[in-house]
Amino acid sequence: MFIRRTTPQQQQQPQEPTLGSAKEPLDGRGVGEAVEKQIRLTIPKDEISWEDTAPISDRPRLSKEERELILRLRGKVHQRVVSDFERGFAKGIDMQNPQQVRPLVERVAQDIMEEEHVPLPAKLREVLIQEVLDEIIGYGPLQAFLDDPTITEIMVNSADKIFYERRGRIYLSDQRFDNDDHVLRIIDKILSPLGRQVNERTPLMDARLPDGSRVNVIIPPLAIKGPCVTIRKFSRKPLTIEKLIEFGSLTEPMAIFLQAAVRARLNIIVSGGTGSGKTTLLNVLSNFIPPWERIVTAEDAAELQLQHENWVALEARPPNIEGQGAIPIRELVRNALRMRPDRIIVGECRGPEALDMIQAMNTGHEGSMSTLHSNSPRDTIYRLETMIMMAGTELPQKAIARQISSALNLIVHASRLSDGSRKVVYITEVQGLEGDTVLLQDIFVFEQKGVDAQGKVIGRHRATGFRPLCAERIRVAGIELPDDLFVPD
Repeated sequence: MFIRRTTPQQQQQPQEPTLGSAKEPLDGRGVGEAVEKQIRLTIPKDEISWEDTAPISDRPRLSKEERELILRLRGKVHQRVVSDFERGFAKGIDMQNPQQVRPLVERVAQDIMEEEHVPLPAKLREVLIQEVLDEIIGYGPLQAFLDDPTITEIMVNSADKIFYERRGRIYLSDQRFDNDDHVLRIIDKILSPLGRQVNERTPLMDARLPDGSRVNVIIPPLAIKGPCVTIRKFSRKPLTIEKLIEFGSLTEPMAIFLQAAVRARLNIIVSGGTGSGKTTLLNVLSNFIPPWERIVTAEDAAELQLQHENWVALEARPPNIEGQGAIPIRELVRNALRMRPDRIIVGECRGPEALDMIQAMNTGHEGSMSTLHSNSPRDTIYRLETMIMMAGTELPQKAIARQISSALNLIVHASRLSDGSRKVVYITEVQGLEGDTVLLQDIFVFEQKGVDAQGKVIGRHRATGFRPLCAERIRVAGIELPDDLFVPD
């Protein structure tokens, strides 16, 4: 059933920003003063610094002195709890059970506070106990971020610099690791269950947490400031197309068209920059695939969360410690062709697998999808051409363009805007080939008019007025689109 269309609300027109006066000097010191003045006028004071204005979960924000005190006591309490367990003083306690471990941590914390002559108030005492529990049962300082459902990205730049993203904005947390060795211990805790490790020979690694969150790790000598960890979290409750409309990521006419395109088995590439919501959008689009169709996904690191019964998920394998045994995503795509798929979804095309994906789209596996990093729909075509060349084939440029134009139907381009919001900014049809150039036509676009006083982007989605060539294919598939779907508002 299609989403019902409602009348879009009118957007308020923004005022044109100005930069100083025409009489101001245009060279030397005057330019610097004018720019500095404009920065002071347009950027609110609380956005200039990295002050953490959004507390993590239900944990209180600590002052610098309180944080230093907790850091000093946390290591001592944790070390003694582990020591007591190893020496048999905690027999019968399951160290993975918070209810059993907490009394032990409370007792040891009390002993340490008495020895140090540091009587902590109730608030700090609870913070200390919780952070020690995180060290024993969870992922140390990272656990607080993982427990907060509003946080979407965690970035450990160094032991004393942990950033996180919430609602598209990045904050600096007061959480810290003790030192680089502490970060490495947590990294090992993440990788060990997966049979992986990082060292000087393999200083970078991709992995995932049990909840599906994607983890990237890179350590010295490649990471100059110390071990670096980046975690991309995923919503525990998958988003729906209705939620994306509610968030303003796209409009109902766009959703109706995309729903019809997926059901009519058009081949779709979801493109965009890092953090623009490509994987989320691909998950949403997959919800429109009929339940009787078989889906096979191939990914470097498993991220997709398809709500589909007949789904086989494949994940690439990195080389082992000896540098052997790697299974690249390209081999997964080839193997997927032998698994009787109705649709193949490649989590992200980064290299030669683009050729296998395009060939799969051209050999009867219609309705397939993938994501790709790019800056625009046109750049998506350029990147596909480049990645196909990386496959080592001696195809001429025109042959590559012909393969792309015959395989691909739609490019759905997403972007993260300056205010942190994520929107579908283009839905573009691939209309064929003219010479060596792939022809593109925008069907829906997002027009940005400016930003308001709070820094929120002002703009609107609109139809361009062009009826796509694929509308006939959608009609033949038995799907009727509203007559005014492509009429500009």
